[in-house]
Amino acid sequence: MVKLQNSQFGKNVIIEENPLSRWLFSNTISAWIWLVLRLYLGYSWLMAGIGKVTSDVWTGANGGVAIEGFMGGALAKSESGDVAGWYAWFLESIVIPNATPFSYMVAWGEVLIGLGLIFGLLTGIAAFFGALMNMSFLLAGTVSTNPVMFIIAVFLIMAWKVAGWYGLDRWVLPRLGTPWSSNK
Repeated sequence: MVKLQNSQFGKNVIIEENPLSRWLFSNTISAWIWLVLRLYLGYSWLMAGIGKVTSDVWTGANGGVAIEGFMGGALAKSESGDVAGWYAWFLESIVIPNATPFSYMVAWGEVLIGLGLIFGLLTGIAAFFGALMNMSFLLAGTVSTNPVMFIIAVFLIMAWKVAGWYGLDRWVLPRLGTPWSSNK
């Protein structure tokens, strides 16, 4: 059912949500589905991040070496057209000159994304940053598990209201409030 409040420009258009998506993205009964996906994705991010945090070439004495090598490979792919020119410019001009801080951001970002998803804390935000990192890896020409992880992250973002129900979001989100409700 489409309900127009007014035919004037700038007025709200309200389209009723279909029952399946309402159940998936708003009903706490569906939270077990999101729990399974959250734990899988969180574990994947956490293990990848721990591997980097404990690695000398990511966050140790040689921090930045791994990211320089990875980005160098992405730049080589840009010559064949596998990496977009604008992204190659970003890697060459921004990331590689700042390889050490980016190494720390990637390594610790993966750990924090993993912990956020595992504990169900700010699940939608953790999933957003996971999707952003997956997209960065995809733009750099690395396929691997990134498309699957990206799709799961997008679903978790859509299900943010109930994805952390079996987690800390059940208590944290009501205390934080939301931008569209007053928290008194």
